[in-house]
Amino acid sequence: MPPVSVSDYRELARRRLPPMFFEYIDGGSYAEVTLKRNVEDLEAIALRQRVMRDMTSINTSVQAVGQTLAMPLGLSPVGMAGMYARRGETQAARAAAQAGIPFCLSTVGVCSVEEVAATGTAPWFQLYMLKDRGYMRSLLERAKAAGCPVLVFTVDLPLPGSRYRDVRSGFTGATGLSGALNTGWQGATHLEWFWDVYVNGQPHTLGNVQDAVQGGRRVNDFLSWIARNFDRSVTWADLDFVREIWDGPIIIKGVLDPEDARDAVKAGAQGLIVSNHGGRQLDGVKSSIAALPRIADAVGDDLEVFLDGGVRSGLDVLKALALGARACFVGRPWAYALGAGGEKMISRMLGTLKNELVTAMILTGCNDVRRADKALLDAGL
Repeated sequence: MPPVSVSDYRELARRRLPPMFFEYIDGGSYAEVTLKRNVEDLEAIALRQRVMRDMTSINTSVQAVGQTLAMPLGLSPVGMAGMYARRGETQAARAAAQAGIPFCLSTVGVCSVEEVAATGTAPWFQLYMLKDRGYMRSLLERAKAAGCPVLVFTVDLPLPGSRYRDVRSGFTGATGLSGALNTGWQGATHLEWFWDVYVNGQPHTLGNVQDAVQGGRRVNDFLSWIARNFDRSVTWADLDFVREIWDGPIIIKGVLDPEDARDAVKAGAQGLIVSNHGGRQLDGVKSSIAALPRIADAVGDDLEVFLDGGVRSGLDVLKALALGARACFVGRPWAYALGAGGEKMISRMLGTLKNELVTAMILTGCNDVRRADKALLDAGL
């Protein structure tokens, strides 16, 4: 059966990927309460169906940080995408460019910013505040040199959340002979992935931090370096360091509180992404969609507001726009599609999301996503 929804791509990825990589994509932190809320809270929002309106002309394009997006959507940074399909970040970048939307490259991508930019469209670049400021400066300079138009600065990861599924699958914690045997067995029992990624998708390093880890050969060598370099001392004042190097737009990712959103305005950001890191950090916090309206109200027109977390359909996109988002970013949906079959599956999934968005627009009487507001929602819910 061909995939027709995000859940279908998820199932295909589950079958094709070794468990440790599927669980890394699919899982959240602790009991995964927030992970569930992200999806369930969006599902609970009711759209307001309207009829007998001329919907001949439909506009799905939006302006975002000086760029025109063909639809109000972007691909969120997802770590280690090159372990889900051969040179996965480059495949995702090509699919996004074809769809006319941005691809945001993770600091911990397998492919470097230079390799992704060589596809023909420079990605937005995601970065954390690192203890090693010298290497951080180097990364920012490389992103500028590669032509990256936007910096997405992730602020909700002063340390990694505890992700129990990764321990159970052997992705983290399994060392020595038992770890090697676990990894070998998982690869050997998923032969399509083994040939595509393990044999033909090398090197299995994190391209953006490869120079920082002398002698690193495996993904986990680089992840350990990143984990040691998360900086708990970061404050808004540290954004001045970033501004010394980066003169383009900065979007702050990982905001859930209106006060933090106001601080982002004071710090000179051009945008923010309302996000709880896909439910992978502090479990038990509210969903991204629940946090969105107050944040949008708090900042008004002072900066552009985006949403990340729980979006699984084009209907979800319209709901988020109605509550104040300029556009949405999706992470797991494109990672599932990549794991299911690479670039062609991502393109197919994005086509589905756009079709769902257009259908939702027509049936709610909204012919322009730029005019989406709370009138599209059923207030009687």
